[in-house]
Amino acid sequence: MTYSKDRISAILGPTNTGKTYVTIERMLTHTSGMIGFPLRLLARENYDKVAAIKGAAQVALITGEEQIIPDNPRYFICTVEAMPMERMVEFIAVDEIQLAADPDRGHIFTDRIFNARGLSETMFIGSDTIRHLLEKMIPEIQVTSRPRFSQLSYAGYKKIVRLPQRSAVVAFSAADVYALAEFMRRQRGGTAVVMGALSPRARNAQVGMYQAGEVDYIVATDAIGMGLNMDIDHVAFSTIRKFDGRNVRQLRASEMGQIAGRAGRYMRDGTFGTTADEGSLPDHLAKKIEGHKFDPVQIVYWRNSKLDFSSVKELQYTLNAPPPREFCKRPTGLEDQEILERMAEDQGIMQLAQGYESVKLLWEVCQVPDYRKLLTEIHARFLMQVYMNIVTGHGHIPHTFIEKQVANLDRYDGDMNAIMTRLAHIRTWNYISNRGDWVENQAEWKERCRDIEDRLSDALHLELTQRFVDKRIAVLMKKLDENAEFTADVNSAGDVLVEGQFVGRLAGFRFQPDQDVLQTVSKPIKIAARKAILGHLPKQVEKLVSEEKPALTLARNNEILWHGKPVAKLNAGKDILSPAVHVIGDEEMDAGLRAKAAEPIEKWINSYLREHLTDLYNVKQLPAEGALRGLIFQLVENLGGLPMNKVRASVGELHNDAKNMLEEAGFDIGHHSIHGKNLNAPRQTILRAQLWGLFHNRMHGAANLAGKILAQTDDKISGDDAIAAGFIKVNQIYVRADKYERIGDVLADHLRRKKPVKIRDIKSLATINAHQLWQIAEAQGFIAKKIDHGVIVQGRRKQSEKKKQKSEKPDDKSPFAVLKN
Repeated sequence: MTYSKDRISAILGPTNTGKTYVTIERMLTHTSGMIGFPLRLLARENYDKVAAIKGAAQVALITGEEQIIPDNPRYFICTVEAMPMERMVEFIAVDEIQLAADPDRGHIFTDRIFNARGLSETMFIGSDTIRHLLEKMIPEIQVTSRPRFSQLSYAGYKKIVRLPQRSAVVAFSAADVYALAEFMRRQRGGTAVVMGALSPRARNAQVGMYQAGEVDYIVATDAIGMGLNMDIDHVAFSTIRKFDGRNVRQLRASEMGQIAGRAGRYMRDGTFGTTADEGSLPDHLAKKIEGHKFDPVQIVYWRNSKLDFSSVKELQYTLNAPPPREFCKRPTGLEDQEILERMAEDQGIMQLAQGYESVKLLWEVCQVPDYRKLLTEIHARFLMQVYMNIVTGHGHIPHTFIEKQVANLDRYDGDMNAIMTRLAHIRTWNYISNRGDWVENQAEWKERCRDIEDRLSDALHLELTQRFVDKRIAVLMKKLDENAEFTADVNSAGDVLVEGQFVGRLAGFRFQPDQDVLQTVSKPIKIAARKAILGHLPKQVEKLVSEEKPALTLARNNEILWHGKPVAKLNAGKDILSPAVHVIGDEEMDAGLRAKAAEPIEKWINSYLREHLTDLYNVKQLPAEGALRGLIFQLVENLGGLPMNKVRASVGELHNDAKNMLEEAGFDIGHHSIHGKNLNAPRQTILRAQLWGLFHNRMHGAANLAGKILAQTDDKISGDDAIAAGFIKVNQIYVRADKYERIGDVLADHLRRKKPVKIRDIKSLATINAHQLWQIAEAQGFIAKKIDHGVIVQGRRKQSEKKKQKSEKPDDKSPFAVLKN
């Protein structure tokens, strides 16, 4: 069978010229054909088109990771690497042949230019930049140039927030893509993400989201430059430098043209420009891209494809054969050859790689792609395992080996990076499972690996969408771009909705914007939200006023909560039991509305205080005169706790009837303090500490003593703060006042009986250790000696000695300063 030399042609031109469409149409005029595409994604897309025209039974899909081969296919849609060159067909075409100049994959395209021929017709498709070399490589080729359907214009620099809808922002690293996508989510509501690391299914899902109008932007790497036909109006370069696997370099004009050419589809014009930190393009570069005038390709990469598999040494020798033409260059650093070099250094591998078939298998294993982008050494070790398992497993990788590897990938939790790592690994196993002679039960493993890849792709798409898309903001920004008036409302749950999208919540009487919206929304959206709030606030206040028993609570930070949301804050009032109420409301809440809201809150707080501090309110009403009247005033002002050393003189002036009256009102006159008998519940301790702190502009750390009888803490709680909350301070020990008196009684009793005080004797009063007990005994004026598990009370100090033992010097700023003699 001879190949036709008369019908070798090329269709060259920029993007959006219809080259691929013409090529497929041409193939289908033949009884059989094959097209090689540069991407699996492109191959799958065009396979679907051809299968829809000719029927799935006549069309095969052959890529490294996916194969659909019916019994007798007539048409083969492939990736360039996977083209079955031994298959004879009437028509052969290769797409994007300018990639022959790519250092990594170029040798494959060059080989197809030299060697791929159809029985009747051969066609090459690509950029005009390859024309000069193509005519040298195939002198008889007939070249047709096709103009772009639409115009491509340079639009200059635009800030990201000023990019028009249907824009693609281009970056060249995953980190930059993520950062830009995050920014677009906050500012414009979200973006699709396209990177080479995405599987075709995940990439298609992201593109589908964009095409459906769910988002108006794409952030992508240069993976967008091929095989993605989308409705893009503008392409913005965030940088024009990239790391190409070897060096950081500036993009070539032709590379920028390939990417910029994504803007504009069919007859609709497109624009390109720069954004983010990239300045404006030089005029000469912009004009090159606009006119699709790029420097011609000077060299192509070539590697010998006629290999000798008689030995590993001969294989290496033929791989390194010199190029046949002066414009052909042998590539360096190719992954498959580097892996072969490492394999050849392994004695165990070399013992197995004996003979034509074993060496050929070794080379095929070396060509398994590293989708995970690991260090070459790591990938080489993995492929050594694969090769040894095939050779020692009678031509097949054992089921147990594959099962162990694949089972670890069959999970869909984790963040985006974890899912992408598993996805890259399963793609490797997809490639291996599609080699029918490498695995047993190939159909089973193909289906399982493909199923895992599909589910990981779906999980990745979901993760990307959740991270980089906020549909609320997208809806709002689209409406904003239309210059339309916004509609807003507040629902029964207090959610503030603009155009039906949640932008915040009316918490009590104050608007709490959603944090994402707060960073994003523009003035018109905020105005609409505020307008809705203004209309809803009277209803909110009326709801509070109409509640028979308002759902109000007092928080430790002195805020009053209504249904769990702050509506007021307590400030110091005219006296310690009459705190002032300050309504917490939005700026739209006028004075009249605030006053109306304050009424039920003030009524509630007064009732609340009376309920929990009843004895303080009742003692104020006693018909007291003289010294008792003054003592009651001090007692109320100090919230039911007075240290005896500061009021001893006043207490001495009281008659027994006055003392009894005070006792009946709920207050004990002890040796060391006057304290409330019914004011020690946790809620009351907190409340007393709050009121004390409010009135005296002090921290209410004593609230932390609530529910305790004895506590040792480094908190800086003064003795005055402690007694107002019902506690006596001894160094860093705080003892509830009533229990402090009882401990004193036990100490005095044991002194009379000349018996040591053991911890167990105090156990019913407080959990205490011997050192704490000794400090309390000393503070109460006893002479005590520490012993194991207790103290020995040896006597009492004289009054003059007690004064020397005072732990705190009177403070002129203390609320008790007025009581000093």
